Amino acid sequence: MYRLGTIKGILKNCIFLSLFLLMGFQAFADNWPSRTIKVVVPFGPGGANDLVARAVAEGVSKELGQAVIVENKPGAGSVLGADFVAKSAPDGYTFLAPAAGIVTNSLIKTKMPYKESDLLPIVMISVSPSIIVVASDSPVNDIKGLVEGSKKIKPLNFSTAGTGSTPHFVAEMLKISTGSAFEIIPYKSGSEGVFAVVGHQVDITSEASVVVIPQIKGGKLKPLASTWSTRISALNDVPTMKELGYPNVFIGHWTGLFAPKGTSEEIMEKMNLAVNAALKRPEIKDRLMSQGIEPVGGDLKSFQKYLTEERARLSLVVKSSNMKED
Repeated sequence: MYRLGTIKGILKNCIFLSLFLLMGFQAFADNWPSRTIKVVVPFGPGGANDLVARAVAEGVSKELGQAVIVENKPGAGSVLGADFVAKSAPDGYTFLAPAAGIVTNSLIKTKMPYKESDLLPIVMISVSPSIIVVASDSPVNDIKGLVEGSKKIKPLNFSTAGTGSTPHFVAEMLKISTGSAFEIIPYKSGSEGVFAVVGHQVDITSEASVVVIPQIKGGKLKPLASTWSTRISALNDVPTMKELGYPNVFIGHWTGLFAPKGTSEEIMEKMNLAVNAALKRPEIKDRLMSQGIEPVGGDLKSFQKYLTEERARLSLVVKSSNMKED
């Protein structure tokens, strides 16, 4: 049996060790960042998330006084890159800049290599609203015409970026809210789905504003509506589905920032503040908005609230449409 003095000594040492570790973690957070920070984009270069991550990395680097690099790790519908970050050291030097797949993948996939709790939300960086588009010479000119046209003898073909992609959710939301009839045609990427509309292989799609705006300005696509809650600066004449009476057709190509589980709250707060400050820099803000990307920002709690509500809302769409992984 241990003597009372021995037990007191053990407890004293444990308390001392705990205080030492706490002081060490605090000192580490106070000195962060002291080296290059990496932001992983779970998609290939050139897409909306990549463009946003690179623009914001530039601003965050100036705010923190350290280099911030972007690394692309595409694959498995963004799961590959997310899994890499989830299993990275929670030291504040590896972050993830994913899209809505961070929410929807777990809703449609039967098996995931990481848990949702393995990634901690820091901030919603921006949103590139999804724009419902048809070819410029399409007889469809508005959502009313789209709904009526989809109910004729042959359903309209709707291209998506694959099962569970944002265009797929838009198509299913339209079917649920308007009773439209679509034949879902999956492509490998949103860009391929857009060019299928331009080339008249399919009738319609819905893709990120940053992807479709060049085609709209080039006279190859006709915008019908935005699926975000407010109109965007770069397409201010395009109504939202909410304005047209369909508030449940709501989703956007957003980009957020996440850290591995175990990252200190102090570091996450510092990164949150750095991102918010970067989004207010005129050169970063103008760079994003000119491409149809709306800066968002906000605190940790507001982003967590959004993710919780989005997961609950989109899970109903998944169940209603029987959406499953390919």
